[in-house]
Amino acid sequence: MKQSDIAKTITDSIISQLEKGVAPWVKPWSTKPDASAPNNPSTGTFYRGINFIWLSLIQSSGEFGTSSKWMTYKQAQKVGAQVRKGAKGVSVVFYKPLAVQDVADATKTKLIPMIKSYTVFNTDFIDGLPLDDEIDTLEEKTEFQSLEECEKFIQGTQAVIKHGGDRAFYAPSVDFIQLPNKTDFRSNSDYYATALHELAHWTGHTSRVNRDFSKSKKWGDSSYAFEELVAELSAAMMCAHLKIDGQLQHASYIDSWLKVLKQDSKAILKASAEAQKAVDYLGKLSALGEFTGFDNTMEEEELKAA
Repeated sequence: MKQSDIAKTITDSIISQLEKGVAPWVKPWSTKPDASAPNNPSTGTFYRGINFIWLSLIQSSGEFGTSSKWMTYKQAQKVGAQVRKGAKGVSVVFYKPLAVQDVADATKTKLIPMIKSYTVFNTDFIDGLPLDDEIDTLEEKTEFQSLEECEKFIQGTQAVIKHGGDRAFYAPSVDFIQLPNKTDFRSNSDYYATALHELAHWTGHTSRVNRDFSKSKKWGDSSYAFEELVAELSAAMMCAHLKIDGQLQHASYIDSWLKVLKQDSKAILKASAEAQKAVDYLGKLSALGEFTGFDNTMEEEELKAA
């Protein structure tokens, strides 16, 4: 797939789902036999950013396999396995900002996005794979398999969270999160999913990752919808890794998201990257950065192995 086409392909697929009233990143892991987030068993890492969203969508469709595990052709060969003849691969993205010399001013540099794509295959269509514990991987992360552990993670951020009332929101001017009482939610999972959504907003404060789309001419009136999209994707990523089957806050924003995505085919790449920053920040802030299982150097190695 051409580099210029992959963003449009992903965006068009997501738009198609949103037009049906479905946010494709919401709970795809709860409807399949393999309940994990998209990951690479060869490197022991989970897929990041847009690749998390894209592979979750693909996995949910079942067309390319339902396993959450994906590998490149060469990675399968390295462990003595073989991609089945006729199997369809999925293009994923490697993104990295590069510093280059400014043509107008040789004393300055500017960052430009480097986007490369490579192909991965679902392990449903890879024959001869060893058992999971026989593949040379990083140690599997199992710290957050319960709601109790999720509570510890949230508390570890040291965010000020107040309970009461009938609204959930983050108030940037006073820097605190307001949530209804836990017993007011339909389930414990819904409470935690909402808390993670608001924590994603909390990361945008100027003292943290400093994410403010309202100052960008690019997003204009769409800045609020774009910020909600970032928070939604962040919460989806965290829910997947924490195995929380919670209802995310997507329904009322679908129309505005469609407008944003139709205006810019690369908007989903930007939103996913910002969401990944929020997730990574929360993991590190809790002194549990390994919670995500993400390591950008692993993506570089995977690109080389494609």
